[in-house]
Order: sequence, then structure tokens, then C-alpha cells
Amino acid sequence: MTDTQRRGRKIMMTPEERDAFLGEQRTCRVATVSADGAPHATALWFAWDGSALWLYSITRSKRWADLRRDPRIAVVVDAGVEYGELRGVELSGSVEFVGEVPRTGEPCPELAVPEELFARKVFGTDAMPHDGRHAWARLVPDSIVSWDFRKLSVLR
Repeated sequence: MTDTQRRGRKIMMTPEERDAFLGEQRTCRVATVSADGAPHATALWFAWDGSALWLYSITRSKRWADLRRDPRIAVVVDAGVEYGELRGVELSGSVEFVGEVPRTGEPCPELAVPEELFARKVFGTDAMPHDGRHAWARLVPDSIVSWDFRKLSVLR
């Protein structure tokens, strides 16, 4: 994983800012590669554990089929309305599938932390509900790029 970027170093988030931002945001935009090579972009909820982005996806979705065939992915998490408020993180790499597919709640120590983070953020509880329709994909990013335009006013 990289914590540096060539362009925009003055507006990039520190690792602590990035972790806080990813910890508070709910929705990401996921780009996968379709069978015909075309990009496919969808919104999805996620959890960030400080080193991996955990995606909880419906296993009968086009996104899941795309990732099963080609695990390469790009994900953007962003926020802000006005130009000077824009901030975000782009993560890219290849996903790995963790736990049973679909997830029914069988014990899986590797999922304990992401499921607790996800349940707290999305459901407001420590207990992760399992519906037998979703499963986990983990992205340990090869590349991370971030920006925080709120820092622009400080640079002037």
C-alpha cells in the first residue's frame, strides 16, 4: 500500500485523516470490469480497518460476478458539496474473498473486526446480521490517493 502520491501532496490527507474519513463515511463507489471489458460502477457500503477496505456485496449482483471473474477494482469514497469542501480517497488493487459465500454467520475469525466495524457504522449495533445473500470481499490497496480541498485555503 502506498501513502504517497505525486500530485496534490499539499492537499492529500495524512494517514490519520484518511483513516478517520474512511471510518466515518458509509458509501463508496466501486468500479469493476465487466465481461465485455467495459467498466461497471456501483455504490456500496463498506468498512475500513486501517489497512483494508471491506466490501459487503450481494452475491447475485453483477458487481460480484465481475469481481469473481476479474478481481481488479477501483473504489472512491468522497464527500463535500462546495468546491472548497471536497475531499476523498481513491483505493485500487485486487480483492480477495473472505468467509463463506454467501455469508451465513459461520465463525470466521478473519471477519470479526470488519463485521463489528460494519455493524456499528451501518446498523448501530455490534452484532452483524446475516441474510444469506451477501458476502465479503477485502481490498488491501496497491494504491491510495487522497485529497482534501479544505486545505487549499490554508495554502493561500
